[in-house]
Amino acid sequence: MELTEKYCGLSDGEVRERRERYGENSLALKREDSALRVLLKFFSEPVFLLLIGAAGLYFFLGEPRDGAVMLVFVAFMGAINFYQEWKTDRTLAALKSLSSPKVTAVRGGEVVTLPSEELVPGDIIIVSEGERIAADCELLENDGFGADESALTGESEIVWKVCAPHGEAGRGWRTDHCYAGTNAVAGRAVARVTATGARTEYGKIGTDVAQAPDRPTPLEKQTRRLVRDCSVFSVMMLVFIVAATYYRGSGIIEAALSGITIAMATIPEEFPVVLTVFLALGAWRLAKRNSLIRRIPSVETLGAVTVLCVDKTGTLTENRMSLKELTPLCGATPKKLTEVTVLASETNPYDPMERAILDEAAKKKVDVKRLQGQRLLHEYPFSSESRMMCHVWAYRGKVMAAAKGSPENIFRLCSLTPDEREQAEREQLRLAESGCRVLAVAYNDDMRGIPERMEACKLRLAGLAAFVDPPRENVAESIRACGGAGVRVVMITGDNSVTAHRIAHDVGLGCGEREHVMITGEELEKMDDGELAKKLGDVTIFSRIMPREKMRIVKALRSRGEVVAMTGDGVNDAPALKYADIGIAMGGRGTEVAREAADMVLLDDDFSTIVSTIRDGRRIYDNIRKAMEYILVIHIPIALSALAAPLLALPVLLAPIHVVLLELIIDPTCSIIFERQPEERDIMERPPRPVGAPIITRGLLGKAIAQGLAIFAAAFGSYYITLPYGGAEHARTFFLTVLVLANLFLVYVNRSDRDFAFAKGSAAVDKVAWFVNFGILLCLIVMSTLPQAAAATKLQPLSPADFALALLAAAVATFWWEGIKWFRRTRG
Repeated sequence: MELTEKYCGLSDGEVRERRERYGENSLALKREDSALRVLLKFFSEPVFLLLIGAAGLYFFLGEPRDGAVMLVFVAFMGAINFYQEWKTDRTLAALKSLSSPKVTAVRGGEVVTLPSEELVPGDIIIVSEGERIAADCELLENDGFGADESALTGESEIVWKVCAPHGEAGRGWRTDHCYAGTNAVAGRAVARVTATGARTEYGKIGTDVAQAPDRPTPLEKQTRRLVRDCSVFSVMMLVFIVAATYYRGSGIIEAALSGITIAMATIPEEFPVVLTVFLALGAWRLAKRNSLIRRIPSVETLGAVTVLCVDKTGTLTENRMSLKELTPLCGATPKKLTEVTVLASETNPYDPMERAILDEAAKKKVDVKRLQGQRLLHEYPFSSESRMMCHVWAYRGKVMAAAKGSPENIFRLCSLTPDEREQAEREQLRLAESGCRVLAVAYNDDMRGIPERMEACKLRLAGLAAFVDPPRENVAESIRACGGAGVRVVMITGDNSVTAHRIAHDVGLGCGEREHVMITGEELEKMDDGELAKKLGDVTIFSRIMPREKMRIVKALRSRGEVVAMTGDGVNDAPALKYADIGIAMGGRGTEVAREAADMVLLDDDFSTIVSTIRDGRRIYDNIRKAMEYILVIHIPIALSALAAPLLALPVLLAPIHVVLLELIIDPTCSIIFERQPEERDIMERPPRPVGAPIITRGLLGKAIAQGLAIFAAAFGSYYITLPYGGAEHARTFFLTVLVLANLFLVYVNRSDRDFAFAKGSAAVDKVAWFVNFGILLCLIVMSTLPQAAAATKLQPLSPADFALALLAAAVATFWWEGIKWFRRTRG
């Protein structure tokens, strides 16, 4: 019977009415924020207000070059923000592009080909092997139809379909339905569209990705608070100094100048600069190591990760079926079993297990082309009811049948003795318990006729074929390294518990009793969020998990205060990747949707690369912390000196131009030299830093205050002592010389909390660091010795003796901390 006689399809009027009701079959999800609203939200952040304010202050003081530098940083960070907006739009576009561009449908009694976007619920479509399914559908007719649904379910094996209504293949995924975005890999089917666009399972994933909030990283939050607090303090100091200076009899202009100077001295505009430069350079370095950072603040988050959630398929495993074992039975030889398995397979297969069979046969030097080059007399196609198939060949002058399929059904066609059946069932159980997908292989090499139905064939059992999705190389080593760094690894997979446990065992996930702590999707479904959060501390494996449940697990982990990284490569991973603190997608095998939803993409698909990125993330955080500590230390003597001079009724010590000069020294020091600091020796032996730990801890603040006060005492003390003898400009020059030299020494003193300042292998031998420091020292010498330069900067040339005294004062003010470090080393 012709298809059009059986199914008339929708009329033009019905199509129009349903398109108006349901819309196009596309994921046309739009972000609500306008460009103006995004801009206003961006520029309302304290970090960027500070940068813009500092730039305006520089322009107001007649320093357009420094103001322009600040605005460059604002533009750079703005570009990062808009890139993130563009990335989210790309994620939705990638989801939208997953539909097949053309589809065969029945409309008004005719078979037509139309764009997939025009499908509406109720349409009758024809799906054939090799096509991408364009909408969620229920099956009406089935001719050996099978689909690869791994992008949605995480399971790499083919799902064989039945006609509606017949139930489900696993929780929520029906065998009498097929789903948008999955691939037809065998047979042909006639189906009725049940859902289109955002209502499909793919569309629901797209909605979850679109609704995921963009959260600042822990370091971004801390930097905002730090900058906000410092900015408030600076404003308070400005008001206080203006009032105090004016009260002591100074003019309003001098009072305002003193206030502006103290504000500039205390505003730490280097904080956002350090954050931007360190993270950008870190992302650039990681890109050279096959880690593409899509959201730059995630670089720092890597070092804070406490839980690494991994998807099994494509992340721990290669997402391809591999023939693990061929087990001959009933007297068959390994060669015979291999040949029969090849003859029972298609010549150009879509089925990944059949491709694995042909690949393994080729490795064993079996002439696959010669075997499958025989004349095919008859084929019993695979059906979801019989779950087996058979090829009948003209082979070596005889008629030979070669069959494979589910062991239970193949066994029934074989004449097995009780002992043979017991052995076959024992081997089947052994292979299944090891997490393998098992097929039975049988043959008859002297057929006396070709029955109409395969069930009438008389066969002889040749053996069993066991398939696995093999683990990736170096995964076990990487998991051990994560454990050593205090990062807990949790597997989240859509596969069954047996397979998940087998992979976990192969890669060394979990140890002792914890290896067996597992939650299935059915158990998860019965838990509320509170119960789930309580049990997460012991669980290492989640099996039979739906896409939205992966997202729920990630949310529950974050509710416990964990910093969560999520790896994955399928569309089913996209919502969890988006909701995690850092989403990590596989770049080679990963889907476009996963890559667009992730914060980081592994270009080489190497799980071990995650370990090196965690190491780099920790190094970057350490260096940011050291740079911010340096900024605090060096700002203390600048601020206190700018404050002390007017309060003690001394001549103006620092004018805005001097503060600008100091900032030009501080900026390259903190943003270039500290960024290049090598990692500490124990960086991968520490536990992850506490989630709520501030970047400026009490210990760090105490150290900064102590070092800052020491430098202040040396610099301002020099100014106070030399003021009566050489005048204000000479004293100011001496002060600035001590301050700049102390700045240079401080870099080496604070490069490590334990090692000596000039220890071998440190930044002490870094050519770039030496070049920057030499440049700063040269500028200081020029300004403090060349009369023309000194006059332009309101300084006075120093004698060699004065310069030597300033050098000694700076060394004493900084290197005293080496004694503290020595004491710590000797005490263990």
